[in-house]
Amino acid sequence: MIRQFELVERVQSYDPDADEDMLNRAYVYGLKKHGTQMRASGDPYFSHPVEVAGILAEMKLDTASIVTGLLHDTIEDTDATREEIAGLFGESVARLVDGVTKLSRLEVQSESTKEAENLRKLVLAMSSDIRVLLVKLADRLHNMRTLHHIKDPARRRRIALETMDLYAPLASRIGMERVKRELEDLAFAELNPDGRASVAARQGYLRERGERLVPEIEAELVRTLKEGGLGAQVSGREKSPYSIWRKMQTKNVSFEQLSDIMAFRVIVADLAQCYQALGLLHARYQVIPGRFKDYISVPKPNGYRSLHTGVLGPLGQRIEIQIRTDEMQDQAERGVAAHWIYKEGGPSTDAPQYAWLRSLIDILDKAPNAEEFLEHTKLEMFHDQVFCFSPKGKLIALPRGATPIDFAYAVHSQIGDTCVGAKINGRMLPLRTQLANGDQVEIVTSKAQTPSPTWERFVVTGKAKAAIRRFIRTRQREQYIQLGRSLLDKAFHEQGYELTDKGLDGVRANFKQATTDDLIAAVGAGLVTAREVLIAVYPALKQPSRKEGGADVVPISRARSKAAGKTTGKAAADNVRARNESGGQIAIRGLIPGMAVHFARCCHPLPGDRIVGIITTGKGVTIHTIDCATLESFSESPERWIDVGWDSVSEGVPGIYTGRLKVTVANQPGSLSKLSTVIARHEGNISNLRIVNRSMDFFDMVIDVEVSDVKHLANITAALRATPAINAVERARN
Repeated sequence: MIRQFELVERVQSYDPDADEDMLNRAYVYGLKKHGTQMRASGDPYFSHPVEVAGILAEMKLDTASIVTGLLHDTIEDTDATREEIAGLFGESVARLVDGVTKLSRLEVQSESTKEAENLRKLVLAMSSDIRVLLVKLADRLHNMRTLHHIKDPARRRRIALETMDLYAPLASRIGMERVKRELEDLAFAELNPDGRASVAARQGYLRERGERLVPEIEAELVRTLKEGGLGAQVSGREKSPYSIWRKMQTKNVSFEQLSDIMAFRVIVADLAQCYQALGLLHARYQVIPGRFKDYISVPKPNGYRSLHTGVLGPLGQRIEIQIRTDEMQDQAERGVAAHWIYKEGGPSTDAPQYAWLRSLIDILDKAPNAEEFLEHTKLEMFHDQVFCFSPKGKLIALPRGATPIDFAYAVHSQIGDTCVGAKINGRMLPLRTQLANGDQVEIVTSKAQTPSPTWERFVVTGKAKAAIRRFIRTRQREQYIQLGRSLLDKAFHEQGYELTDKGLDGVRANFKQATTDDLIAAVGAGLVTAREVLIAVYPALKQPSRKEGGADVVPISRARSKAAGKTTGKAAADNVRARNESGGQIAIRGLIPGMAVHFARCCHPLPGDRIVGIITTGKGVTIHTIDCATLESFSESPERWIDVGWDSVSEGVPGIYTGRLKVTVANQPGSLSKLSTVIARHEGNISNLRIVNRSMDFFDMVIDVEVSDVKHLANITAALRATPAINAVERARN
């Protein structure tokens, strides 16, 4: 354990103005508070915060950070309070200690929830002061160094997974590569000991074989640069076992095929000499294609700058060379700790390199719960990156596989919400197009546009997914409330009662709903039936009404069902048809498909079709045509049927719906061209085409056509039947 005077001397070695008195008082206070507490290793518990403070001193952090390291567990594990720490060491230290305090007192249901809640608090705390993250990383690093003392293998694995999934990427995000490498390697040793041992054994073999090789390569690189008039420091280093393992997995190559197991670092005096050194080395050695990366011109989001190149170097070895200045080297190793300036009132996180942190805050604001926030945060931190430009030259870093939608949300949430198209390098391309390094992206927006639920299928950034899901949740709830109110209003009026919010408020607790709107939305989502709510408000109606009606459509009477033994879908549809003719339908106008209402893919209903609704628990209503054969499967669940209609207003409003046709086309040149021409001439659009059967003479295919209503589809069908190359056309059913 580091002794008191040793810690003070370490801090004063890089910060002569450090507050020695505060450091001494914090050491004594922490030692006294932790008292006789012991760690799993058998060491005094206070050895842990002292080692954390020592790691922070290696990072050359300020006095407040070192003191926070000494005290970071006192609030959680001792009788110390935030107020006491604020009184003794100041509000800044108290805020930092509170930010890194573990959340073991939270009453959570699972370890995954605990992990997510910990991350939420950490993000909120470090958004105002990044030192919270630095102390937390030091805390996790020492815990990983002593992980082997924990006897429970399941607990060790959970801690290692959390480290690999969250803390190592967070360290990388703030440029602390040394900390990241050690965290990854320690976690790798726990999660895959055999894999690590295998890589380490191969490294040991190469190390023995190349014991004299590395100095020879270093000497020749120095000589090459010196002959070009450039003095430089050259050093060789091995990649970490986890870094090698990950490259073997992602690139699907063997250990021997990797070209950068051994990397050499060239340190020069200034920026100009970086490019001079690169030119000398490329002139002397054969370059490995695709291995050059200029992180000086385009730094990584965490501020990392360097030139990387791969060459067939001295003695014919495939090596990676990194060229940078002393300042860049310090930044690469210590990240934010290398340049953070602590001002009165605490540091700010407004610098460009912390755009990722502001993105996490945005995700935190949009995610409804801790688990979803954790999912989006992992998405945000785990990808290799591509660098794209706005039309004004602003650089946007995105995960590999990102699309224009991801780019739009990275610029601004409002740009993403209103995106209707994108120009990539001057060409209009689909929104699902994957972006490449150097692409210039111009987003086309419209005030009338809203996020599409289909976007979630291809976006990759956590920020975009969180924003889209938030919109879907909000709009879907509005749709459920609209549909639920219609169902309730119909149910109450059919029994001669008036629907009132006061009546609903009196029974919402029966259904475990917090508000009246929650109860109405639950009815719209199919979680509660309208009749159940009606009976709760008017208990005298508990006996089912024998007359036709009720909140939901009863497709066939119970007596008839009993006599027949089994109700058919046809009989159910006949009953619904009768009710459609007698009125009292629930209009689906204004309900957006994919939210509270879904159009069945078995029959593809269109405005003008006679329709019926089936309530699906948790998903609202699925609309079928009244003669759809699938309805037979619901004939034994009369409570799920509802009477719906397009209504005259919605039928007159143009929209895009999908109609499905079965077409038989002559197997001859030009047939497909004639088919698509006829559909286009009648203002239809083919959204999908599938050939289901082929022979020497004919092709049978199923075509999905975007139309406005059933009359539009009928016109297209008639035109196709009049086309000589088309043998038969009919509307596809089921």
